Amino acid sequence: MPKNITTISLLGGGLEWINITGAAKKEIDYLRRKFKFNDLDLKDSYGNKYAQRPKFYSRGHYCFLILQFPVYRPPTKAIEPEEIDFFISRDFIITLHKNNLPPLVELFNLCQRDKFYLSQYPGNSLPSLLYEMISRLQEYCYPILDHLSLDIKNIEKNIFAGRERNMVTEILFIKRNILNFRKIMQAHKSVIQKIVKDSNGLIAGQANKAYFHNLIETTKDIWDILSEQKELIEALEDTNTSLVSFKLNDIMRTLTIFSVVVFPLTLLAAIFGMNTVNGMPFADSPHGFWLVIMIMLAGALCMFLFFKRKKWL
Repeated sequence: MPKNITTISLLGGGLEWINITGAAKKEIDYLRRKFKFNDLDLKDSYGNKYAQRPKFYSRGHYCFLILQFPVYRPPTKAIEPEEIDFFISRDFIITLHKNNLPPLVELFNLCQRDKFYLSQYPGNSLPSLLYEMISRLQEYCYPILDHLSLDIKNIEKNIFAGRERNMVTEILFIKRNILNFRKIMQAHKSVIQKIVKDSNGLIAGQANKAYFHNLIETTKDIWDILSEQKELIEALEDTNTSLVSFKLNDIMRTLTIFSVVVFPLTLLAAIFGMNTVNGMPFADSPHGFWLVIMIMLAGALCMFLFFKRKKWL
């Protein structure tokens, strides 16, 4: 047996939890030989390959389940999908993942080292174990949602504190994370509903359907929070864009008014700068320079008063 395959026997229930991290060719070949799983399911379980979407298939003697959960990467400030694959039979449950989902790692370590917890495990049954895994992974989503909410509040505070230009990039980061989160959670509800409706009843029998209906409700709650955050960040983006546009328009208006006010100065300077000495006003006057300057200033003052009267200043 490959070294990264670990097995735990749940006391009293005759159920085994087989945990595989970073499944490669050796691990997949082991599963193919020992359990005769479908090659398509095994192909989806390679550690260096991500499935495009969550899925559930009932294969008769076993069920194959793929779920994705969000993981926050602080260096890149990105929410990325982390996949977990399940092979589920009456006597065992096999989990394949990259060891990057803390709730699942903590649960496995707890079951491995704490025999008392293992002996008191609710029901010592397949449905209760699977429910506990998915429930813990769903609960892990809430701190990430809280982090997104805090980021949104911080953006709102900075927008109305006059730092709207700096918030453009931050808003795009949050929008990307919410979009990724929604893509990860989008198919969860339908996949869990397939488990409940499975005609074989291998996982969710009549006595255990309440567990999985609870998972569906939790998925709806997460989706509702994401929808609310999506609407809020889009509203803040619109507000931020309006503020940036308003300030840009205000700057352009100021520059336009300034250029029009100094226009008489530029025009008169060009006229009196022509090389036509004969006939040029004030050319022979000892105070000609100052007279021209006064005319220029008077023209600029008239333009200024005109804009002031129109209340454009």
